Amino acid sequence: MTAKTPEPAAWGELRASHSDRDAVVEQLREAAAEGRLDLDELEERLEQALTAKTFADLAPLTADLPRSASVLDPGEPLVLKGGFHGAARTGRWRVPAHITAHGGLGGVRLDFTRTECRLPEVEVEVYGEMAGVTVIIPEGWAADTDGITTGTGALRNKTTPDRLPDTPLIRLTGSVGMAGVVIRHPSARERRALKREQGK
Repeated sequence: MTAKTPEPAAWGELRASHSDRDAVVEQLREAAAEGRLDLDELEERLEQALTAKTFADLAPLTADLPRSASVLDPGEPLVLKGGFHGAARTGRWRVPAHITAHGGLGGVRLDFTRTECRLPEVEVEVYGEMAGVTVIIPEGWAADTDGITTGTGALRNKTTPDRLPDTPLIRLTGSVGMAGVVIRHPSARERRALKREQGK
């Protein structure tokens, strides 16, 4: 009998991070400064924002306000399933706030090196299963792997802890499964290919 992996949650059910709550608080304060909210409304909404658990809790607080440039769209969650033949997300692609990767029998490869991500944090929920999951992040991005549970496979974090300003934190959750999970920076060959593309 094989264990069932959790189904990905709908966007509104995803847990909000500190940065998500802070972004809403900032938008509410900007709206009050512009006269869109009175002080009582501001105080009430700030209290709700600071205690919000999910995106669904946060969304109504700014639904009647113009979108602020400081509030970033988390995008629709991305789900990749390795299946028999594997799955990959490479090249230039839009990074959402939540990604789920099931290694399956073919494995999953997530390559962030050609993306432009303005989100402060991205949760990558990985399930190594039979073939594993590989995550590649640019130099200067950092990873947090504390949320991954161990299994028969291994978790290999080959990234450096040095995080550059205005770069996302990649927060890994899930389980390593049988084949394991790898998160790393580009290899020497991959760095050379990036430089050729950039004309350097």
